[in-house]
Amino acid sequence: MEQNKKVGIWIRVSTDMQVKEESPEHHEARARYYVQAKEGWHVVEVYRLEAVSGKSVMGHPEAKRMLADIRGGHITGLVFSKLARLARSLKELLEFAEIFRQEHADLISLSENIDTSSPAGRLFFTIIAAMAEWERDEISARVAASVPIRARLGKPLGGAAPFGYKWEGKDFIVDEQEAPVRKLMYELFLKLQRKQTVAKTLNTMGYRSRNGSKFTSTTIGRLLQDSTAKGARRANYTKSPGKNKNWAVKPESEWIYIPCEAIVSEELWNQVNTLIDEQTKRRTPIGPKAVDLLSGFVTCAAGHKMYVYQGAQVYACPKCKTRIAVGTLDEIYQVYLKDYLGSINHAQYLEQSDRQLQDCKALLESTSKERNKLAKKMNDLLNMRLEGELSKESFAKEYKPLEDRVAQLDVQLPQLEAEIDVRSIQLLSGDTVITEAKTLVDEWQSMNMEQKRAIVETITTNIEVGKEDITITLAYAPPVPRNPENSAHHHMDSYSPPA
Repeated sequence: MEQNKKVGIWIRVSTDMQVKEESPEHHEARARYYVQAKEGWHVVEVYRLEAVSGKSVMGHPEAKRMLADIRGGHITGLVFSKLARLARSLKELLEFAEIFRQEHADLISLSENIDTSSPAGRLFFTIIAAMAEWERDEISARVAASVPIRARLGKPLGGAAPFGYKWEGKDFIVDEQEAPVRKLMYELFLKLQRKQTVAKTLNTMGYRSRNGSKFTSTTIGRLLQDSTAKGARRANYTKSPGKNKNWAVKPESEWIYIPCEAIVSEELWNQVNTLIDEQTKRRTPIGPKAVDLLSGFVTCAAGHKMYVYQGAQVYACPKCKTRIAVGTLDEIYQVYLKDYLGSINHAQYLEQSDRQLQDCKALLESTSKERNKLAKKMNDLLNMRLEGELSKESFAKEYKPLEDRVAQLDVQLPQLEAEIDVRSIQLLSGDTVITEAKTLVDEWQSMNMEQKRAIVETITTNIEVGKEDITITLAYAPPVPRNPENSAHHHMDSYSPPA
């Protein structure tokens, strides 16, 4: 669990919700009690948007302040009563979620039992990302459908013409000033056979790119491989995957080539690109080394990260020199999961946890009914006083104890709600850890590294390698008796401790 986690509380209620049960004070109290129940969590900011519609909140000063605090690391989590209180607009909700995901911050929605600091809650970001992708696809589908048609007609699709060409109205023509430089690139590469050398040569000769900057090897490579120079302008070959992301290349089957005026001969273009292809093949690595299953979770007893260095198959601490073989630790991890699952009665865990949750909900319901009953009595007394049926003294004698009792219950209600929030999220998180751990053990042989790694990231908090034992801590330990004392596994191993 993250220690000293700084969180903010988000309060937004519209004008038609300014009643006691939905008051800003009630929302804030419930959120504060939830934070108090989380070890190491502290409230450092409260963001108030009272009497503000949820239709659009992204531009509100408090929303801007909150996002600035997230990006600056002042807070690493935001607690609110329900998703609708954060934003009613799906578009803004998706934007908020994406910002929090990018900044590695957590969203905690109490009513929906979403806490992205927990294993189960992290699934929320996956769901939100899928929704965002669906929304983007829906919006872009109609636009995308028209792109191939416009491309085949030779119409502009947006964006600048490549170096050596320009748009003159709707006509794609050769730029008389840039074209000679574009042609010189091919001639120089055929002679020098190095993109970086071609870039340096052009810069030394005083030539610059369209925006006035020096040529780079990346720019030279892109322009040399662009078929436009040989008279075949490529269109409909890229698409934008989203804001602030690099453009992606479409399948070649969707590319469209439109004839245009050539700057170099097809023979020269082919000679240059054959050389580039051969150079690329010689430099292409066999493939990236697969990430180790437990990398990023292994620490020494002093808390320092342990790494698998290139060419070695051991986790090693660069400071205290603690070492353990990768294969040995993987095996210990698998054995622990098997023992861990064997010590848990899953049905008993779910039954007991659910029973505790239902008890809390029953107490909340009875407390709420009692509060409403007392409030009705107070209202009846007030009417009797207004009708003259009660003297001032009698009214005060009857009304004051009821008022005090309602005030006490108003403090207790958000506390009970916060306890239900904590238990609900713990139940989901615990079930997620147990289920994922069981999947990892049962399907081990048939799963690829990427699948194994995804489950490890969900269920594992830390693996501490000491001189004589190894402590494995899972993301959540079910609150029911089982053979081990807690979720940490102490394993005696025969590996050699550091000298």
